[in-house]
Amino acid sequence: MTTGSFLLIAVSVAFAFGESIYFREQFEDGDAWKSRWVESKHKSDYGKFVLTAGKFYGDEEKDKGLQTSQDARFFSASSRFESFSNKDQTLVIQFTVKHEQNIDCGGGYIKLFPADINQEEMHGDSTYNIMFGPDICGPGTKKVHVIFHYKGKNHLINKDIRCKDDEYTHLYTLIVNPDNTYEVKIDNKKVESGILEDDWDFLPPKKIKDPDAEKPDDWDDNERIDDPEDKKPEDWDVAENIPDPDAKKPDDWDNEMDGEWEPPMIANPEFKGEWKPKQIDNPSYKGKWVHPEIDNPEYTSDAEIYKYDSIGVIGLDLWQVKSGTIFDNFLVSNDPKLAEEIGNETWGATKDLEKKMKENQEENERKKHEDGMNKKEGDDDDEEGKEEEEDEEEEEDEEEDEEEDYDDEGDREEDDTDSKLKDEL
Repeated sequence: MTTGSFLLIAVSVAFAFGESIYFREQFEDGDAWKSRWVESKHKSDYGKFVLTAGKFYGDEEKDKGLQTSQDARFFSASSRFESFSNKDQTLVIQFTVKHEQNIDCGGGYIKLFPADINQEEMHGDSTYNIMFGPDICGPGTKKVHVIFHYKGKNHLINKDIRCKDDEYTHLYTLIVNPDNTYEVKIDNKKVESGILEDDWDFLPPKKIKDPDAEKPDDWDDNERIDDPEDKKPEDWDVAENIPDPDAKKPDDWDNEMDGEWEPPMIANPEFKGEWKPKQIDNPSYKGKWVHPEIDNPEYTSDAEIYKYDSIGVIGLDLWQVKSGTIFDNFLVSNDPKLAEEIGNETWGATKDLEKKMKENQEENERKKHEDGMNKKEGDDDDEEGKEEEEDEEEEEDEEEDEEEDYDDEGDREEDDTDSKLKDEL
């Protein structure tokens, strides 16, 4: 498929759905992706993306995506589409991620940029609109980033959304609505939602503590107090430890050599600890003092927190210690229902086959390992058999040698006897 035909299909699809698709990338036309994606030249040692379905997949052609191919590298590549604004409409960002390398530390997120970004100079500090997707680093960081750029600052979500950390492909979806609400889905299931103003610190708080208000000096907020009528018993204060009354000085104790003998100390059974008076309800208790609040003069509501005037580039700008992540099925749309359907048609159609293929590979590896172990045991048994045969042969040779020695001795004895008889005759 040529680049022109791909764009024609993309435009046709967008037209069919009332311009509900702004960008879609599935890497189904081989190396033609290189004409649509620009790799940044901001640094000379960026890692390279390669097109592959990986080591296991549901459909080798449909599951091809951009894979990080070099360890301990930054990666930076982006694709441009016709710029638009999400004013008065829903924004949907969706893509799939497969950490088939069992990632230990690295990003799996995308960034949505304004149209004026220089793609060849894109880097980690480039201004973006939205950053969304999984990020993993060790056992402590396994989160889904949802970061919005608002009035010159990047704002992180105040909630912790856990990402998937296995080796299979997963579908990530972010929905931002024009009523300033949002939803995050993983594998087409909602995992988080809420109001932008509540879950990000875009705006100053609506209310602040009244700077002129102070707790009255006579305000008693102690719910319980010591009982003034309660007195400590006279026999309360006793030593915590006392000399052991049953201890006896050893008969061989020498005061001059050992010093003056003292019995060892033991816990005093009469010791009751520190005395504290009983607690009673405080008759002067007025409750917990609450600092009164006032409207924050610095707060101004914003009905368009969700809005971006220019959205025109989608990019992968991330770091990975162990490479191997595959990105695929990119979608930028204004239709959550359509995004869900596309997710089911792409990720949903191959996820079970992908899992089955990986399980088959693992089973084959297990059998191969067992066969190798059995072969090794067989070789060991053969070697032991050979050693036993050699030992038996050596024993037989030794016995034969002993018999020959015996025969030789017999012959010598007979020769000696014949000589004696001859001498006597």
